[in-house]
Amino acid sequence: MDGPEYFTAAHPTAAPGGPGTPGTPGGGAGGPGSTVGDGYDPYAADRPGSTRAFPTAGDPYRGGAPYGQQQPPYGQGHGQGPDQGQYGYDGGGYGQQPPYAQEQQPPYGQDNVTVYRAGGQSAPHVSGPRPQWRELFVGIFRTPTAIFDRTRDHQVWLPALSVSLLYGVLAVLGIGLTHDDIVNSTFSVALTGLLAAAIGFTVAGAVFGAVTYALARQLGGDGPWKSTVGLAALIGWLTDAPRLLLDLVLPSGSAVVQVVGWATWMLCAYLLTTMVRRVHDLPWGKAAAAAALQLLALLVLIKLPTLG
Repeated sequence: MDGPEYFTAAHPTAAPGGPGTPGTPGGGAGGPGSTVGDGYDPYAADRPGSTRAFPTAGDPYRGGAPYGQQQPPYGQGHGQGPDQGQYGYDGGGYGQQPPYAQEQQPPYGQDNVTVYRAGGQSAPHVSGPRPQWRELFVGIFRTPTAIFDRTRDHQVWLPALSVSLLYGVLAVLGIGLTHDDIVNSTFSVALTGLLAAAIGFTVAGAVFGAVTYALARQLGGDGPWKSTVGLAALIGWLTDAPRLLLDLVLPSGSAVVQVVGWATWMLCAYLLTTMVRRVHDLPWGKAAAAAALQLLALLVLIKLPTLG
């Protein structure tokens, strides 16, 4: 393989008997002016007193084209060859850009970072149209997670109000002392007592739901208050309805009523915690803490007095 080509000034052939001519004084084969083969010495420019011209093309250390071939236009890379990568970059050629310069950076202030919502829930919410009454009541017990996701951005004031009023009437009739007073009183007194109980339990359900909502927000939840309060009232009263229906025909101290009462209270704890978790996007621990105060109030103010 021939050595690299360099563009230097032409070297005239030494005159006979002059320097650089073999067999003359000072012109030996290894002398400063000696020539090789056809009279051109490629290393003469490296010797002291000589000057090398700057290479313009064909420099193997710059990746340019061989002598006699045209360089690519400014800013355009060479075609792909065996020594070039998949981007056609061979490390040389003026105006070429490395592969990493071809990547587009995101605009300033826009990071490819997943937004963290409130409590660290991995699955996104699946919102949808507001469910109908029957679909809402059945879904709370059959598919609570899906129904809470659907009602997260909807209000359920009318179903919650209707259930709260009916629960108040059943609660008055289900408790032993109030049941006797209502049954043995006049119609006007009984109607007044039923209306007062219905309104009282409706207000109590709204207060319990508001407390649950406030605790969830304090713990980092981001759910709306309209769905939290309505769903909390629905869960609290619907889960206790089977016990009240049994109280109408069975004594409060019977084993069946006791078992159903504690089972429905635990079901209420599960559903209320699930609701807070899905609506406010909180983990299980924080959701249970937010629902604890309402569960305690239901147990102390309603469950225990009626069960005793």
